[in-house]
Amino acid sequence: MKSSIKYICLGMFSAVALTACSDQFLQDKKNFEKFTAEIYDNYDGAKLRVNSIYGLCLPDPNSGAGWNNNCTGNDDDQSKSTEEYASFSLFVDPEKELSASTGTMVPDYFQYQQKFLVNAWGRIRSINECIQGLENSSLSREQKDELEGQCYFFRAWCYYNFVKWYGGVPIIRDVQDTSADSYTPRSSAKACFDFMLDDLNTAAAMLKEATGNGGWGSEDWGRVTTATALALKGRVLLLWASPLFNRSNDKTRWTTAYETMKEDLSSIDACGHGLFQESNNINASSFGRLFGDRKNIEDVFVTLFNVNDMDTDAGINNQWERKIRPANTGGQGLEPSAYFVDMFPMADGKLPSTVTTYSKLKKSDIDYDRNVPFYSRDPRFYRTFAFPGVRWAYNGDASQGGQNHNPSDGANYALWNYRWYVDLNDQGNPESGSSYGADNLLGNAKGMYVRKRTDDADLGNESQYTYMSTAEKGGFTYSAAPYIEIRYAEVLLNLAEAACGANQIDDALIYLNMVRQRAGVPDYTTADFLGEAQAACMSAILLERQIELAYEGKRFDDMRRWMLFDGGANFGEVADAPATWRLSGWGGNTCTWLGFTPFNGQRRERMEFRTADKYGVGTDKWDGDPILNNSVERCAPLDLRKDLTDQQEVLKTWYTENLVRKDNRGDGYNSITHDDLYIHFYAKYYFLGLSLGAQNRNDARLEQTIGWENNNTAGMGTFDPLAE
Repeated sequence: MKSSIKYICLGMFSAVALTACSDQFLQDKKNFEKFTAEIYDNYDGAKLRVNSIYGLCLPDPNSGAGWNNNCTGNDDDQSKSTEEYASFSLFVDPEKELSASTGTMVPDYFQYQQKFLVNAWGRIRSINECIQGLENSSLSREQKDELEGQCYFFRAWCYYNFVKWYGGVPIIRDVQDTSADSYTPRSSAKACFDFMLDDLNTAAAMLKEATGNGGWGSEDWGRVTTATALALKGRVLLLWASPLFNRSNDKTRWTTAYETMKEDLSSIDACGHGLFQESNNINASSFGRLFGDRKNIEDVFVTLFNVNDMDTDAGINNQWERKIRPANTGGQGLEPSAYFVDMFPMADGKLPSTVTTYSKLKKSDIDYDRNVPFYSRDPRFYRTFAFPGVRWAYNGDASQGGQNHNPSDGANYALWNYRWYVDLNDQGNPESGSSYGADNLLGNAKGMYVRKRTDDADLGNESQYTYMSTAEKGGFTYSAAPYIEIRYAEVLLNLAEAACGANQIDDALIYLNMVRQRAGVPDYTTADFLGEAQAACMSAILLERQIELAYEGKRFDDMRRWMLFDGGANFGEVADAPATWRLSGWGGNTCTWLGFTPFNGQRRERMEFRTADKYGVGTDKWDGDPILNNSVERCAPLDLRKDLTDQQEVLKTWYTENLVRKDNRGDGYNSITHDDLYIHFYAKYYFLGLSLGAQNRNDARLEQTIGWENNNTAGMGTFDPLAE
């Protein structure tokens, strides 16, 4: 790589001692990049320097996926390439093939710019400088291990986010010279995996003394631990064993992953982690509550926030609550696809019989009525989605002088987001957006809402937000709810997948069912599998990941790992792709082996519930609701604090009498013929090419990925991410 980073020491910043206040930790993560080497000889100063690494590297749920942030569940290009959201993204638009030279440009996750901090590789340099400075300091060995261990973790974290996209990337262990002659070529993917695993083992060992007996003390909670390093190590091992990198299904990779992760689990537990479970777990309340707790045992890798004013340097707020809440509470609203809502499991934990994918799993005996999608579903459904006629309490007041037709404060807020039309010609048109939502939602209404990770006032947590009136800062702006990047449920699901890949089906079911038991759904047994047990078990695990980890930014990575877009059938379309790219394991097609309907060729629509034909049309004003204007009373909303059995029957009857489901177009269509367009993920996207900008900032020695245009030399890319 060319090295044009300007790195100038402008003097040592004040070595302010880190206090016990978590807000101070947040503030100290802001940026401390201007210093001299002497900073590392002072423990408090060195700790501040390490804090700045957190500020550079921690996941940010307020931002979409990009070069500087992994996917965290927002409706960005990655999540919109899964079942979770509708509307074509860069990766699944059939009419816009990504290019590294012209037209629709490939996203640049390799970002390399001259500005030091505005640079993915600047992070690596900062971490390497910090490791070097700490090791050469006069601190004690114990102090060095505590601080260096955190840095080694973040170096592996940065590389993990490179390697999952590009395969092999340049491995940089030291602080490079700033001359133009400084160059590091792309290493093989195998070398990169070995490098990450070595860093994570180093981090785990270094942090064991400080965190291996219950984790950090309260003043340092939120820092990475031995458990964090080992949990990411599990992800790395799983990625290496998955079809994306393991085209022949080399069994030794699965066995190594399984045995290593199983051994590491006891160390993760020793750091104080486990599934978050309450004795009174009603309607998956434990599952719902874990996201709003400031600190609980499920949090393995977290980003912390506070409620300080964002206009000050100390303000670091989580915007997720504001993003998902309805507009009449001061939020914005994220809308799930009807595709995902319809495929969610039923109350017995099995898929509706109407779902054609995952064909190697027995379907539910409970009938699914798409016109009442809330009826008799997996308990996690009610913690993942919100729909007309459900309580969604909050600590605040956005009643708008009665225009919401709701009680005067959020403590009794019920979501009624059904719609009506002012023109009957629009009422049946799937392309029409001319509808108006109840309770003053009007044009801001969503057909359904993402509810996952909400700070629900009914769950009994101390609210992590300071509610501001919409006239001030806008509802849920000030939230300190932590974002959980890795939680214990994922650790168990990673271990279940590795066990299944190693053909240890009984063990896989133990870990899989631990997660299901917390959710309140029946265990899987081999009697639920159709066909070959290993394939069906792996299918069950991938489905469980899809449900348990929904809207947490994990699904797109899973779909790429397992090639769920086409089963790996289309590598012959990639220019110059070697024969080794084609699957020789899993019968040559992962989708066929799993019984999964390829995502290519599918569509995702949006759903809404409109007023029944008998009510005619309404007006475009808050009081134009034709149901209420016909003196029809709403039924009591579903209250998730109580048993749902009878409540569901009441709401189902109210829907049947007053509402009609309407499916609106979500994914694209031809604007002239109005024909539907269908998802298409090109095979070359499994490994991204370097963008035009990244190539222009590096010389021709940095190879382009096979299948992508090489702008530094003639022809196509020559770097093979699978070559060792």
